[in-house]
Amino acid sequence: MLLDVTGCAHLFGGEEALRADLIARLRRAGFAVRAAVADTPAAAWAAARFAPRAGIVPPGGQAEALAPLPVAALRLPEETVRGLEAVGLRRIRDLAPVPRATLARRFGAELARRLDQAFGALDEPLSPRLPVPPHEERLALAEPISTPDSIALAALHLIGGLCRRLAAEHRGLRRLELTVFRTDHGPDSVPQSVAIGTGRPVRDPAALMRLLGGKLERIAPGPGLELLVLAAPLVEPLAPAQAGLTGAEEKGKDLGALLDRLANRLGEDSLLRLVPRQSWLPERSVAGVPPLDAGLGADSESAPLWPDDRPRPVRLLVPPEPIEVVAPVPDDPPKLFRWRGATHRVGKADGPERLCAEWWRHGGELRDYYRVEDMEGRRFWVFRLGLHRPEAPAGWFLHGFFA
Repeated sequence: MLLDVTGCAHLFGGEEALRADLIARLRRAGFAVRAAVADTPAAAWAAARFAPRAGIVPPGGQAEALAPLPVAALRLPEETVRGLEAVGLRRIRDLAPVPRATLARRFGAELARRLDQAFGALDEPLSPRLPVPPHEERLALAEPISTPDSIALAALHLIGGLCRRLAAEHRGLRRLELTVFRTDHGPDSVPQSVAIGTGRPVRDPAALMRLLGGKLERIAPGPGLELLVLAAPLVEPLAPAQAGLTGAEEKGKDLGALLDRLANRLGEDSLLRLVPRQSWLPERSVAGVPPLDAGLGADSESAPLWPDDRPRPVRLLVPPEPIEVVAPVPDDPPKLFRWRGATHRVGKADGPERLCAEWWRHGGELRDYYRVEDMEGRRFWVFRLGLHRPEAPAGWFLHGFFA
């Protein structure tokens, strides 16, 4: 953290008092702190990180204070530091006798620039990180409102203003929050909030109002609302798009609106799309992602394809359930198995299909899968875990059901 304290240290009783106050505040917040004050940001950075005792570098004393420090204190790339150390230039004082032209020719102009910044020959102004302006609209009312129609009208007014701002920035929102404040300021009149989410960036006021309108009835206006605040805490780029002649853009827009309505009514976690994952183990080969998430979908160039040559059941048990098996020999498919107290006699069997444990996961054993059909025509997916050993027979499990 860099602070420009030029001209304000006297407000805290001097530079040392200012430094001590800052260190105390950060330590109370739970941070380990080293702080230094110098004429240049580069010298302060070097002293705080590499000096045996970080403190106050006297005015104009950068060269003397930095001389015993390693060359890494100049904020140089790692390869430059290794190159300097390889030729015996390990400390900043070792660079003084070497001509600048020689250093620049061997190690580049970055070394000379860092030296000038540290010693004050080259200015290095601080550029502060300014807070990002929030995407927020406020509506303070001269007269309180309490009817559902008036609340909806106020919300629509705020949504329109927010969408105009987002359009100017070529952005769309993914989450919208409306917070209302009542006129009575007692302990029971806490601010109330309702929120909606979207599967992709949106800035259509009508679509957003349809999603938000269904949740406005949860607001208890009491004696009336005097302030409404509409915020978009999550926004993403949304460039203008031109619809094709076939209407494909309109179709996708309708699908997105439908998914947004379902997700806000049923919950975001209730709406998922299944996509393949790179794994041979059945329970890890499928992942649930948001319906409109294009990053993991099967249409992505880097995504795996659905397997079409390996039969898989329509339903998996997670986790697989143990079964008791009777087999002629340990490596044959079962002739009979018992699951949840019911006995199933196997009429047909196909297999095995061997799936090995993923090498990057420890403790896994290979599996031999069989497709079996009992005498009543029900088809199951069972597997033997591990190889049969006389001292430790392999366990059998039921993993899924075929149609």
